[in-house]
Amino acid sequence: MELLLLSNSTLPGEPFFQWPRAYVAAYLNGRKRVAFVPFAAPTEQQDAYVEKVSTVFAELGIELVSLHGPGDPLKTLDQADAVAVGGGNTFLLLRTLYRTGLVKAISEKVRKGMPYVGWSAGSNVACPTIMTTNDMPIVEPPSMHALNLVPFQINPHYTEATIPGHGGESRDQRIAEFLVMNPNMPVIGLREGSLLHVNGSAMRLTGGNMKLFRQGLETKEIAAGTELRTSLAGV
Repeated sequence: MELLLLSNSTLPGEPFFQWPRAYVAAYLNGRKRVAFVPFAAPTEQQDAYVEKVSTVFAELGIELVSLHGPGDPLKTLDQADAVAVGGGNTFLLLRTLYRTGLVKAISEKVRKGMPYVGWSAGSNVACPTIMTTNDMPIVEPPSMHALNLVPFQINPHYTEATIPGHGGESRDQRIAEFLVMNPNMPVIGLREGSLLHVNGSAMRLTGGNMKLFRQGLETKEIAAGTELRTSLAGV
């Protein structure tokens, strides 16, 4: 399996999808037809979302074929060279993946070698569950179980920042709560402008540092450029 898991699509002050363009182009490496999953956006916004992403991918010489709208999404996926899963609301994304049968189809395709690109919610659903998303549960998916393509959880858009005068929990506190209830599942806090390139059982962190959370162990800062095992053994 090979996956490119991005924390986010766009940095503040930059055009849409600016920072990851070169990484995505190098990763897809000449693949010309990419199936796009826009389901993290509400139905009324999906056409505009597809157009926005299609424009970027066209500049990379890639045809984007969306899995929304009329037609059989499973057949469209079969005819693609890779799959990209966009960001938005993770609960809405996962519910639609279940309803269309794509939660199983995408998992099977990627396990057989189809390259996977995901950002934000699209990175969340590559994990065993979506339990470390930052999103509001605006809909209820049949299950919290996701594609299970990597053996750890991602918290995209990770930050230690807190809002002055805000009494809610920090991101670290939320992740600590998850670990108490799921002590055997590590969590990666993936900062803005960062990605994980997963290739089989190995992966490389690119962009910025990330933070690794494990129950009972001290939180560890991982530097950009670090080569890791997906099992996170030895870290």
